[in-house]
Amino acid sequence: MEASLSSRLSAQSVKVPAVHSNIESGAEQLEVSVNNTLYKEVLAEQTIGLNNFVNSAKGTKDGLAFNFNLPWLEGTLYYGFIPYGDSKHPQPVFFKRDAEISGGKAQMNIKDQMSGRYDMIGWAKNGKGTLGYRVMNQHGLILYEGRVSFTGTGPFKIDATVVEGPFVDCVHPSGATISFETNKKVKATLSVGDQVIEEDKAKTHHEIVLSDLAANTAFQYTLTVGDNSQSYSFTTAPEPGERKPFIFAYASDSRSGQGGGERDVYGANYYIMKKIMALASLKEISFMQFSGDLINGYLNNVDETHLQYANWKRAIEPFAHYFPVYISMGNHEALVRNFAKEGGRPAISVDRFPYATESAEAIFSANFVNPHNGPASEDGASYDPNKKKTDFPSYEENVFSYTYDNVGVIVLNSDYWYAPSTPAIKLTSGGLHGYIMDQQLAWLEQELAKLEADANIDHVFITQHTPCFPNGGHVQDDMWYNGNNQYRPYVSGKALEKGIIERRDQILDLLVNKSQKVLAIMTGDEHNYARTEIGPDTPIYTDAYPEEQRIQLSRTIYQVNNGAAGAPYYSQEQTPWSDKVSGFTTQNALVLFHVEGKKVHMEVRNPDTLEEVDSFTLRDE
Repeated sequence: MEASLSSRLSAQSVKVPAVHSNIESGAEQLEVSVNNTLYKEVLAEQTIGLNNFVNSAKGTKDGLAFNFNLPWLEGTLYYGFIPYGDSKHPQPVFFKRDAEISGGKAQMNIKDQMSGRYDMIGWAKNGKGTLGYRVMNQHGLILYEGRVSFTGTGPFKIDATVVEGPFVDCVHPSGATISFETNKKVKATLSVGDQVIEEDKAKTHHEIVLSDLAANTAFQYTLTVGDNSQSYSFTTAPEPGERKPFIFAYASDSRSGQGGGERDVYGANYYIMKKIMALASLKEISFMQFSGDLINGYLNNVDETHLQYANWKRAIEPFAHYFPVYISMGNHEALVRNFAKEGGRPAISVDRFPYATESAEAIFSANFVNPHNGPASEDGASYDPNKKKTDFPSYEENVFSYTYDNVGVIVLNSDYWYAPSTPAIKLTSGGLHGYIMDQQLAWLEQELAKLEADANIDHVFITQHTPCFPNGGHVQDDMWYNGNNQYRPYVSGKALEKGIIERRDQILDLLVNKSQKVLAIMTGDEHNYARTEIGPDTPIYTDAYPEEQRIQLSRTIYQVNNGAAGAPYYSQEQTPWSDKVSGFTTQNALVLFHVEGKKVHMEVRNPDTLEEVDSFTLRDE
């Protein structure tokens, strides 16, 4: 489809950040001109996005009518009531009938077809209800699963609706944050214990911060939007250093898988993520860490990115009403500007700018609620082209740390300012897949020092999307690049001082040699599970790597790679450290860390079959 005139004008007026090189404004669009070759920006096409589906319904005299504003869309609309209060994890119970989508429109009859014995929510008596719906195209691809609240018994009207959430976020000893999205601007009310919090401003994105709660205590909370209420519960964290037994979970890489159906709900493996969350709930975890490649991504359309994130959130939502999921970025969260020769395919990609509103980092932050305690950006580094101006994307909510009882977790972004076209980074400048830049590295050192000095913290876990030691699928990049240290980011046309192997070694020196509390690095990117021993006897270089540049590791930690949350698998490859790899599998996996005071035991299970994949004690008291 042809890009709109407004897209062209918008692209033409965008100012190119000073951190890039060889990108300029052309007559109609941005251009890259190098070595007498011209690459023009491939502008965002008119495609599907979240706005096509949220607020797509209108009330009719006998039900609801949907208009997705997609004239080409043919398919099927499945629908059914959501019986809130009937179960701990309310979800749509799809009706025996469906509706045809023709020309992007569909309608359903509630009054005549879903009354009597099919009215399990009492809409006819109460004059209101909530209905879930699923949009499937003519090829069987599920595009979106949404919900809409309604009032009336005929005619019907659309009511204020919680379209995402509520999610429990950032749990700490005295509180948490409850976040959710509504279909229109409303003032919501949240009741927790003896607290009743009424929002003072109508909005669609809501983050209600709770405080002054008792530690390690279960609280029921009730969210009221308009005349509709939902009730769930969460448990506050223990006081630091209580050292009571608890479990936390880890996984990564849930973008669309093969096999059809719910394994591909437009950008996300809905099936495996729901299985993972159900197993985590069954194990009564205290929190989950999920580290990147949630979605297919690699998009140049902001609203399409929102749609894929919405589908991923819908998969975790029934369970994330109760416990927090801390989420970080991977390479598939990429939101880019693409450039191509005339008539050719995109050959150059950079992180989308303006960074404050359209970068991968900004859109990620808009979709998730994480701690706000990370570094600001790469501004201020030695390679910053303008010390008085913000030139880089923000680290807000994509680099952060958090603690729970005696465990500290440091979350890194190894795909920051990511330019997917690696060979072109020298030309346009950009971040390298797997690279931790200087300001983030300095922050990591500071956070580790804090946790090392904290008497309440016994165990520290680091997480980043890319393995330090890839084993299958990404041996050609991640923090290895087949042992080639020449790979590095470029800023304003200049290469950074440290190559990828040197930067990996700086990180290992911090985690291994300068820390006694770091137990493991939790990684993904490779779509498999593997446990790799990182220690004095682990070969970590090629034979050709200069001896004088090598570091010696003083103790042993582990790399726990779990990129097995539903993305297409990668098999194992040969590396210098292959003999230090255990438990490798391409089966889906959820890692469960059992923390009991000074002891940490790792249990790994297949969420689809519940069979044990691996079992290992990381630290024994």
